Amino acid sequence: MPARRTRTTLSQLGSVVAAPLSPEDALLERIAAPGSAHPYVVRFTAPEFTSLCPVTGQPDFAHLVIDYVPARWLVESKSLKLYLGSFRNVGAFHEACAVQIAQRLVKLLAPRWLRLGGYWYPRGGMPIDVFWQTGRPPAGVWVPDPGVAPYRGRG
Repeated sequence: MPARRTRTTLSQLGSVVAAPLSPEDALLERIAAPGSAHPYVVRFTAPEFTSLCPVTGQPDFAHLVIDYVPARWLVESKSLKLYLGSFRNVGAFHEACAVQIAQRLVKLLAPRWLRLGGYWYPRGGMPIDVFWQTGRPPAGVWVPDPGVAPYRGRG
């Protein structure tokens, strides 16, 4: 697997950037988090995340919710958008996508806490939801409900 690139200066924001062909090719960038005496939660939602089924090559769709409590770094949103978009070309199971994204963000940011909820639309008639987190959130932090309704089918 190629080495992942990480920078602390921004090279994509404000520039025309080609979409990366794979998550390994994607450059995730970070910026310094503003100092705060009180921890806070940052949330990204990606309601139109896609990847490919590794068996059939058909597209899979998910609603991702990423919450984290920064320590020193914030993920730069354009680079995150490009990174998430790079999964459109990748055949991977739902669990692998969710865990890979969460672990790459942890490696980049070293946050106080991070969780990812992957709410996948049904494949073969069954939704597969994947949840991953680093541990308990810091004391005193308000972590709102992800806001994604459970799959109800036609009922």
